[in-house]
Amino acid sequence: MNFYVGVTDKAWFDYLRQEPREDVNFWKPLGGANFGAVPAGAPFLLKLRKPEHSIVGVGFFTVQTKASVSFAWETFGNRNGYGELLDFRAAINKYRVAHHKPAELNPEISCLVLTAPVFFRKPDWIPAPADWGDPIVTGKVYNTATPIGARLWANVSATLLRYQNDAFTQELATDSLLLESPAIYREALTKVRIGQGAFKALVTQAYDKQCAISGEKTLPVLEAAHIQPYSQAGPNQLGNGLLLRSDLHKLFDRHYLTIDATDRVVRVSSRIREEFQNGKEYYRFDGQPLRMLPKSILDQPAKQYLEHHNQLFMP
Repeated sequence: MNFYVGVTDKAWFDYLRQEPREDVNFWKPLGGANFGAVPAGAPFLLKLRKPEHSIVGVGFFTVQTKASVSFAWETFGNRNGYGELLDFRAAINKYRVAHHKPAELNPEISCLVLTAPVFFRKPDWIPAPADWGDPIVTGKVYNTATPIGARLWANVSATLLRYQNDAFTQELATDSLLLESPAIYREALTKVRIGQGAFKALVTQAYDKQCAISGEKTLPVLEAAHIQPYSQAGPNQLGNGLLLRSDLHKLFDRHYLTIDATDRVVRVSSRIREEFQNGKEYYRFDGQPLRMLPKSILDQPAKQYLEHHNQLFMP
């Protein structure tokens, strides 16, 4: 099993370890290339720089998306590692200036979403691997098939056993054998419910930052919609998500419009005209196929969730 060890900002770590988090944004201030070091679901270990030079936590990589600082704040709030947007922006620009990039009001950054993070208490910190060299500034991939990788993952697994009461482990089996088997562990991780921030990032990325119905590309007005509401046991999964313009999201949630489960065309209720004596903007979508869908069939709206929504739609 491949897993990643990422170099972690200490201020980010110190802030986030104060309380449990469903997901966090491991941001990269300069944007940069697409992150392809490990696949979704892989463990992502957190390492502090010298003098600490230790593994201090672990999360599970969910998705990467490139976005503005304002979008990252709207999506993750203080799960970016800061209590205020101004402090978050200042931290980003501090790194930009240090790398000879201009400070900007709303720069684009790279967001690596980590689900179910666990932050170790200081007595549980694990010394960095023996082969970690000073030139490594961002991170490194390890594999459990190598002696160093196997030893490091064994140490992390043993440490995680001491955090069984944390939110991340509540949905996993507590048998110690589970943590000693990477393959079984990865399978078990699929049972962990991803957070709302990770859901929004996943949906935004899957729909290529475009509204599924209108094709709108103005990111600040796009929202990740649950097809079957989260409050009604709808999961934070791509198959239960749509990226919608904010007004269309409201109409969808209130069942003034739906997506037909059979042919995936938009259906707009006559109630808009009857109740508000308006709706021209929306009736043009009636009978139209979705403008945008995820490339993978597995990520597209699932029939079971669309059927649930269709049942509450009143033509």
